[in-house]
Amino acid sequence: MKRVLGSALLVLVILALAGCNTLQGAGKDIQKAGEAIERAAKGNKK
Repeated sequence: MKRVLGSALLVLVILALAGCNTLQGAGKDIQKAGEAIERAAKGNKK
């Protein structure tokens, strides 16, 4: 399970970095990816 989550995280990071044009955009993309990971972690906690 950890391997799947790690792979999904890696894909999200690559997509986020590929989609941003500036460092400010990168920061926003990374923040959104972090929020998605938090939601997934809270969902797995229950």
